[in-house]
This record gives sequence, C-alpha cells and structure tokens, in this order.
Amino acid sequence: MKIGIPRESLAGENRVAATPKTVPALIKLGYEVLVEKGAGAKADFPDSEYLAAGAAVVTKKQAWSSDIVLTVNEPAAADLKSMKAGAAIIGFLNPRQAPDLVKALADQKVSGLSMDMVPRTSRAQSMDALSSMANISGYRAVVEAAHTFGRFFGGQVTAAGKVPPANVFVIGTGVAGLAAIGAANSLGAQVRATDVRPETAEQVESMGASFVHVAPSEADQGVSSDGYAKETTDDFNQRAAVMYAEQMKWADIVITTAAIPGKPSPKLLTAEMVSTMTPGSVIVDLAALGGGNCEMTKAGQSFVTDNAVTIIGYTDLASRLPSQSSQLYGTNLVNLMKLLTPEPDGQLVLNFDDEIIRTVTVTRDGEVTFPPPPIQVSAAPAAAPVAAPAPVATPKPPADWRKLFAIVAVAAIALIALLTFAPNSFLNLMAVFVLACVVGYYVVWNVNHALHTPLMSETNAISGIIVVGAMLQLVGLNEGNSVLSWAVRIIACAATLVASINVFGGFTVTNRMLSMFRRG
Repeated sequence: MKIGIPRESLAGENRVAATPKTVPALIKLGYEVLVEKGAGAKADFPDSEYLAAGAAVVTKKQAWSSDIVLTVNEPAAADLKSMKAGAAIIGFLNPRQAPDLVKALADQKVSGLSMDMVPRTSRAQSMDALSSMANISGYRAVVEAAHTFGRFFGGQVTAAGKVPPANVFVIGTGVAGLAAIGAANSLGAQVRATDVRPETAEQVESMGASFVHVAPSEADQGVSSDGYAKETTDDFNQRAAVMYAEQMKWADIVITTAAIPGKPSPKLLTAEMVSTMTPGSVIVDLAALGGGNCEMTKAGQSFVTDNAVTIIGYTDLASRLPSQSSQLYGTNLVNLMKLLTPEPDGQLVLNFDDEIIRTVTVTRDGEVTFPPPPIQVSAAPAAAPVAAPAPVATPKPPADWRKLFAIVAVAAIALIALLTFAPNSFLNLMAVFVLACVVGYYVVWNVNHALHTPLMSETNAISGIIVVGAMLQLVGLNEGNSVLSWAVRIIACAATLVASINVFGGFTVTNRMLSMFRRG
C-alpha cells in the first residue's frame, strides 16, 4: 500500500506529517511513501532529503490518491474528493468539533483515524500527539511571552542597580503547563502554578515552582475517566476566582492552559482581573482555539488592552516550531502505524478488538464509528456502593503525658551523664557531629528538588573525609587488645569500606549525569 504525505493547505501551517527521519520507519513496515513536492519546505525539510530517505516526490493529486494519507490538519473538501473509496486518512480530524467532516468521510467511504482521539493510557503514550504538541506549545508560550514582555525573566545584579525577576503564573499543570513551568523556571523567573487537581502539586514543586491551592472544600476535584481534568463545580469556580484575582495582581506573565476536549474553554479570567495587572504584563492563552480562558482573548490574535496588558491568543504555537513539532508528530504517526500494521507487509488492519484503534477510528467502510465506547484510562477509583453506617468505635484514650515526660527525662539524664564522664575529645567530636547534622539538614532542605540527585552524588564524594578519619582511628589503635580497641577497629574498617563506596559511587553517578549533556 502507498502512504501519501500531502502539503498542508491550512493558512499559516508549517508542519508536515512525515520527516526524512520517519520515512524509513514507514518503509520498513512495507509501505511505499509518496511525498508531495514542497511538503516539508516550511519545516526546513527539502525534497532532496525525502528522496535520500527512500520516498518518492510526487504531485498533490498523487499524494491524495494514495491508499493511506497522513496529514496534520483536517482535509479540505476538494482534497477529500481526491481520495479513493476504501482509502484511509490519519490526522487531527477533530470529530467533536467537525461532525460534517465525519459524515463526508463516511459518504466518501474513507476510513478516518483522528490523532486527537488517542486515549491517555500507558500503552498509547507513544502515539499521544496531543501531548507532543502541547509540550511544544507550552514552551513556545514562554518564548512568545518573553519576546513581548521586553524585560529580564531572571533577576540581575548590575552596576546600575538590581533587576527583580519576572513573576510567572501558570494556570493548568498538564503537559503544556509543565512545559511552560520548565521553560520559565530555566529563564530565571519566579513561577507559581495552579490546577484543579491538587495532586499535581508535587510535580510542580519538583520543577522549582510554587503550587497555589484553591481554598479547600468538601467537594472532591480530580481526573475524569478520559484522563483529563473534570469540569469544575460552581462552588469551586467561585473559590478559584478569588485566588486568580490575587495572583493576577502579582504576576507579570500569565499562561493559561485549561481546556476540555470537545467543549468550549472555561472562562477563568475576567476583564476586571486583567485591569489589575501592571502595565506591560502579558497573558498567553493556550486555550484560545476553544474560546480562551480569558474573556478578552481573541483567537489567533495578539492585542493590547487599555491598561497596556498584551493578550496573546495564537492558535498555531506548535506550528511556530515546525521542525521539532513535525518530527514529534511524525514519530507519533509511525508508532500508530506500527500498531495498525501487525505484519511488516504494508497492509493496514483496523482491528476493533484493540481499544486504541477502536477509539481513534471515527469512520470505517462508509460507517460512522464516532463516538467510541468509553474506556477507563485513569486511576480514579469507581464510586463505592453505599453501605450501612459502621458502628462508632470507642476512641482510644490519649497517651499519658506522664509516660512521655518520664521517657524524655530518662533520656536527658542519660545524655547528661554520658557527656559529664566522657573525655574532652569525645565532647569535641560530639559537638561537630551535632552541628554537621543541623547544617546538613538545612542545606539539603533548601535545595531545589530537581538538584537533589546531582547534589547527593557530589556530597557522597565528600565522604572522603570520613575515609581519612576512619584510617586515622585504625592507625591510632594499633596497640592494645582490649575489647574497646577491637570494637573501634571493626567500626573504623566498616566506615572505611562504606565511605569508599560513597566516594566512587558519587563520582560515577555524577559522571553518568554529565555524559547525558555531552554532544556525541
């Protein structure tokens, strides 16, 4: 069978569905790849590279008349008519928003597979094109904001004075939100983020940002059965609005990413909130395609409000990094084609027993198969059946404070006695040990979570001083055969062995981490 890669007809679209690196993978599956002339030009993939990869460069008509057509966006009506009955098209078909296209595919007897319908399951991660594009969009949102902001993101201390860092507030900590957090944090900004799923706070904090919680309530908010955040309640929205209003006054940059598949984007930011922002601030609305999270957003446009706040509503952020986004999207398509081609014989098999294939397929052999049956893709537990109330257990009496006081008193007396009769050398070592524990605790506690691994690997190398101390104990006790001397020898030997492992292990881990950032 032949796979056609046409040139995208949507205005402003710079991506392409296959790259010179993904073409060999498609050929290895047994397919013949036909690339329309100039299809990858906007993504810096010339026709010569496709030819070198084993593809044939053809006309637009030849590409669209292939057995399988891989696209980025929905096909134009004229292009769809060029497809033959029994063919298949794979791309972002958006069946929730484009029911007319689904009907047209069925009328044309073309099988349609939509990449925006890939379920969020572990097995489908390598095909999740929405996540791939969201990752790029989140990164690009920070780039656009930095360009418009016109000031430092990171703090600076100069001869002319101190420059404070930019304050960035990210709403939504999905793939796009986390990418935005990472990019803003790497530029040195102070980053805060929030999400309707409080369990994402750990991810946010591990990336160096602060998580802002909505005022608590008894209502539970979490992930829906399709892997996305659930729609929020009116009560939650009211409490969240208070938090948004507070953060908008603090933020220089606001990046919103809240979107619900197949539904308009929730309105989170009001014009009144925007009016409280400092002149020169920037809002990047990644949900602009669905109407935007800010009520002032204009899809596809960037404009300045009356109080000099720039609101960016671009809907083509992934397309603004065409080479990278085309490569990631092309890889997602290759992984889906591997699933659709069980044998490397170049034959497409739509096996509806596979939940991934069934979910992405919107039409097959003239039949509309959208919407697919629901599948459970999240770890959210099912609602438990209502049971009879359990008998109230008798509460345990509180612990007797006298016992706790006695334990602490005995321990304190034992420690005082030990320190009273111990030699001066022991007291000095004990003081150093206690101070080292306190200093070490506060040093490690205040280190960014993302730096814990490299910090620990270097800290292990410092264990060399323990090796020196242990060896000195061995040398200093070469005389005498008392039980205490032998006990000290054994402990010193063990300390030497363990500390040596830490030294060599620390340098080994550090070297492996540094090698990840070396070219070649």
